[in-house]
Amino acid sequence: MTGIIIAIVVLLGIIALVQIVRIFELSREVSKNDSNAVTEKDNDTQGKMMLWVMIIGLIGFFYSFYAWGGKLLPKPASEHGVDIDSLMNLTMAVIIGVFLITQPILFFFAYKYRGVKGQKATYYEHNNKLELIWTTVPAIVLAGIILWGLNTWVTITFPDSSEDPMVVEIYAKQFDWTARYAGEDNKLGYSNVRLIEGINVLGVDTEDKTSADDIIVKELHLPVNRPVLFKFRAQDVIHSAYFPHFRVQMNCVPGMVTSFQFTPTVTTAEMAQEKDVIANITEINELRKEAGEVDMYSFDYVLLCNKICGAAHYNMQMKIVVESEEDYNKWLKEQKTIAQSL
Repeated sequence: MTGIIIAIVVLLGIIALVQIVRIFELSREVSKNDSNAVTEKDNDTQGKMMLWVMIIGLIGFFYSFYAWGGKLLPKPASEHGVDIDSLMNLTMAVIIGVFLITQPILFFFAYKYRGVKGQKATYYEHNNKLELIWTTVPAIVLAGIILWGLNTWVTITFPDSSEDPMVVEIYAKQFDWTARYAGEDNKLGYSNVRLIEGINVLGVDTEDKTSADDIIVKELHLPVNRPVLFKFRAQDVIHSAYFPHFRVQMNCVPGMVTSFQFTPTVTTAEMAQEKDVIANITEINELRKEAGEVDMYSFDYVLLCNKICGAAHYNMQMKIVVESEEDYNKWLKEQKTIAQSL
């Protein structure tokens, strides 16, 4: 019944719209005036409006940096993150520089050369020199950025094989993360989704000898300045493991294993003392107090899902603690291996 009512309302709305358009056409015929004719006043008004659009737009552009510049991520907490940020800063500098040159000129010319009685536009057919300049310069700049980006990408994705990183598996499912450490042998035991049963939520093959010392946890701990090789799996749909502070993102695809290696360089405690982090924490807690909330926010690294993987996608978070080697080893000893858990 509701569907029929909605259909009737839509149909009546269309009929009403058609009648309004018809009335407008009839009124134009009666008045004998061409409403589409452009007057000198229209040209002058539109030209001045373009000038105001430019001014207001530039004010909004610079204000956004002032108002929200401090909401950006703090300094990178990984070795390769420094290169990622440098590449990003260069790219943004080029984009913003070109924007601030071309856009004001575009809007100003629209104002300066607006239609004015007695003023005729100059017909300018072609200029080989100008064509060469604005084709060659962008090509050289873009080629430089692309080459730097490719070099950065290769350096990140093919790290030094002699580093002997610790191996950690990140397992994704709707809507949860689980981590599995490779244990003393630094080798992950075989696993398969077909082996998932009961408490064996990762489908680990318990008969594989390399599985016995694996450690399964719900909170990720990493030793600072030690390379970590992450292997990613997914149980149901495509997820995306996103470590924002470490400048890492890797898809977790059902049926295959993806990987990424990085070295954390800043502990959780050190990052929490950064000036911009403290400012953001203070602002968040002030808002929470105003809302009457009791729990106050404290900084933590976090693993997020950067794919819209379902209704509770927003809930896919895992706390990450970066700490000293000593604190990490102490925490690791407190965890149970798969052999101890069975």
